Amino acid sequence: QVQLVESGGGLVQAGGSLRLSCAASGRTFSSFSMGWFRQAPGKERDFVAVIRWNGINTYYTDSVKGRFTVSRDNTKNTAYLQMNSLKPDDTAVYYCAAAYGTNWPLTVTLEYDYWGQGTQVTVSS
Repeated sequence: QVQLVESGGGLVQAGGSLRLSCAASGRTFSSFSMGWFRQAPGKERDFVAVIRWNGINTYYTDSVKGRFTVSRDNTKNTAYLQMNSLKPDDTAVYYCAAAYGTNWPLTVTLEYDYWGQGTQVTVSS
C-alpha cells in the first residue's frame, strides 16, 4: 500500500504561483512514477503532468507546458508540482497519483494504482 497526501493548494490571483506537494508513505517511493491530475466541478479528472520513477522523464498536457514543472525528491518521498502564471482555467481540485510499472507517459487515470485525497486550487481573475 501507498498513502499519498497532497498539500499546498489555496487561493491565488491570476498570474500568481503555487507549489503543490505530494508526500508518500508505504512502499518504496522511488519505484513509482508520480502523476498529477485535476478535476474542475462537473468535469472529468484530467491529466496534468507526470514524472517517471527515475526522476528524469517528464510529460505535460499542452495547456500547462512552460508554466508548470513536475519534480520529485526521492530522499523525502515527495513529488512536487510548481505552478506559475496561473490562470482562472487552472481552478480545480488537484490530485497526485502513483503508478507502478513501465508504462509511459501515464496520462490515463486507470494506469495509476494509488491516489491522494486532493487539494483545492482556486485562481481568481
